[in-house]
Amino acid sequence: MGVDIHTSAIVDPKAEIGENVVVDAFAMVGPHASIGDNCRIFHHATVEGRVTLGSGNLIHSYSLIGGLTHDLKYQGGEPGLEIGDNNIFREYVTAHVATEEDDVTVIGSNNVFLAYSHVAHDCQVGDHLVMSSHSALGGHVVVQDHVNVGWNAGVHQFCRLGKHCMVSACSKLVQDVPPYMLADGFPAEVRSINKIGMERNGFSNDEIDAVRGVFKKIYKSDFNRSQALANLSEDQNIVGKPVLNEIVDFIQNSGRGVA
Repeated sequence: MGVDIHTSAIVDPKAEIGENVVVDAFAMVGPHASIGDNCRIFHHATVEGRVTLGSGNLIHSYSLIGGLTHDLKYQGGEPGLEIGDNNIFREYVTAHVATEEDDVTVIGSNNVFLAYSHVAHDCQVGDHLVMSSHSALGGHVVVQDHVNVGWNAGVHQFCRLGKHCMVSACSKLVQDVPPYMLADGFPAEVRSINKIGMERNGFSNDEIDAVRGVFKKIYKSDFNRSQALANLSEDQNIVGKPVLNEIVDFIQNSGRGVA
């Protein structure tokens, strides 16, 4: 199939447009954009900067994809934003390019960004993220797969969100959240495991119990953090479970500490 570009849309002739792309009224596509097959850019949405969109992405009205970094260290050039497939960017979402020349902000595939959410410069976002309305990722945040960020939550720059974790609505997150955990509060702290998220993603009761055992050892025991990590290797209910290594490795490689 061909391309359907509304007569009022502004699409730079240098932009690369794939097959079966729809660009609605008053949308804008800049000269350095590459739009993959089967994407739709809704009315009044903008794709600018050095942006690469995969296939099947939906850019809803008034979103700005590829906006210039907010980082005051920006010295010019064309840093980029790379986006995978089948993402949904709802109304007024902003996603910015990186800061340094040749660097890229990365957004994976099958993510959902609800209205007014923001992905800042140099973030590295995996797959299957759900960002609720008005939530924001600061610069250089790393988000692993299957993460949920609640309404109006703010994630501080350089934080990491482990796979299958959740940050609750209205939370202020200033440290890393390990995989499978749920963080809540102002500032946010890990309160429990993300049990519902794990159940929805098909984890077995044994796997959920193993994560619960790790959580109790790290957050509810009398051990300090180092002692808890060392003691986990002796817990026969957890040893041999992949989730143990994932959580321990994440915590040991934390640059900001864990919530």
